[in-house]
Amino acid sequence: MTPDTETLIIGAGPAGLTAGYLLSKEGRAVTLIERDPTYVGGISRTVNYKGFLFDIGGHRFFSKAKPVVDLWREILPDDFVQRPRLSRIYYGGRFYSYPLKAFEALRNLGLIQSAACVLSYLFARARPVENPKNFHEWVRNQFGERLFSIFFKTYTEKVWGMSCDEISADWAAQRIKGLDLGAAIRNALKQSLGLNRRGGPVIKTLIESFDYPRKGPGMMWEAAAAKIRAAGGAIRMGRTLDTMAWDEAAGLWTVTLTLADGSRETITARNVISSAPIRELAAALKPAPISLLHARELRYRDFLTVALVIRAETDLFPDNWIYIHDPSVKVGRVQNFRSWSPEMVPEAGYACLGLEYFCFEGDGLWTSRDENLVALATREIVKIGLVVAEDVVDACVVRQPKAYPVYDEDYRANVRMVQLDLEGSYPTLHLVGRNGMHKYNNQDHAMMTAMLAVRNILAGKRVHDVWSVNEDADYAEEGLSGAREALTSERAVPGRVSGRVVA
Repeated sequence: MTPDTETLIIGAGPAGLTAGYLLSKEGRAVTLIERDPTYVGGISRTVNYKGFLFDIGGHRFFSKAKPVVDLWREILPDDFVQRPRLSRIYYGGRFYSYPLKAFEALRNLGLIQSAACVLSYLFARARPVENPKNFHEWVRNQFGERLFSIFFKTYTEKVWGMSCDEISADWAAQRIKGLDLGAAIRNALKQSLGLNRRGGPVIKTLIESFDYPRKGPGMMWEAAAAKIRAAGGAIRMGRTLDTMAWDEAAGLWTVTLTLADGSRETITARNVISSAPIRELAAALKPAPISLLHARELRYRDFLTVALVIRAETDLFPDNWIYIHDPSVKVGRVQNFRSWSPEMVPEAGYACLGLEYFCFEGDGLWTSRDENLVALATREIVKIGLVVAEDVVDACVVRQPKAYPVYDEDYRANVRMVQLDLEGSYPTLHLVGRNGMHKYNNQDHAMMTAMLAVRNILAGKRVHDVWSVNEDADYAEEGLSGAREALTSERAVPGRVSGRVVA
């Protein structure tokens, strides 16, 4: 039986589009399906509201992985602008530069509070929690209890909607990797005294500039989609995964999809690359996989953006974004899209701010009427002191389900069970991307997992361990060199990945 397509790709986000682009370049037949009826790019899309452009969360184009950077340049060669990185923390009615500026922080916190933070840090280093299991314990060990309560607790609990004692230490180890208080203080003193030198390793959290498509990250993914179509690939919008059945004898997948009008269509394929949330993918598989109960235990945090159009003759503030650690407001972060790129705003005299609220699908925030969310965002941006209410002239609301995979205490074991089950049972099913692997990662990381999945499809077997891509988009133990070799070598040694035996 001849399949409808060689490879079906579920989800047209960074991982899915990367896979589709690379396979179509090789002359392979690909079909992508995307739930959104309008936008490709997933959470990295750019929304257009009356000419005002904004993205869902703010996406810097910075990576330590050269293959990823090279691919960005290949897909979008002439449309990047380099932007200065500026962000601050709002807490207790004051703004703190991020990364830390030592003298500013001392002034804002006051001598007594600053001294208490240092003593708390010294105590934590002298008497650390052995084998920290949760976010609270991990951060307390690294920064001390006082700094944890000021600069980590409130914001983190806004993001996740759960206590820091319930969040896995994996989250902290991944997202705060390489940043310790000593390094932050040294960096802050050098910044404050103008002594910073170029060169040497850069902590991703502390980079001072980044590349950005001049009209938002959606430019990248719209360009990738256009190149896929030009190479003969298909992208079917407004499709939701319904069921997936594997015929081992024929080596074929039969996938049914639901369209917006309730009708269904069926696609057959040799391979499936999935960036769909693991919980949804497992539920679609027929017969149900033995790991379905583990997949059902995986949780997600949802997200909404209230974009406020502001009358402003000059820049409201220079930051790209501001973290809102203050517990007196619900907003978690404020994006200033004109500071990301001037071309995000269609005409002079206006600004566009994105107020980001973290929620669970179906809770009070998620189900609030748009006009109530706009009123809430307006009140809170005024309370923070960034805008006068009379200058808010228009607004829109965008909801993003399953924006963040939740790292609770059981997530690692649940993901591992699903991985072993699905990859052992289905040799031509490849999991990629943030939700496809239940890894909170950036788009460069998602792209690297797709690159390796494509190599596995081209090789006809799992030569490369997609799960070894770490949070910096490095591949296995060999970092950038391992990534380059994985993506450029014509012949990989079967059964080995960067010197490790793969089961």
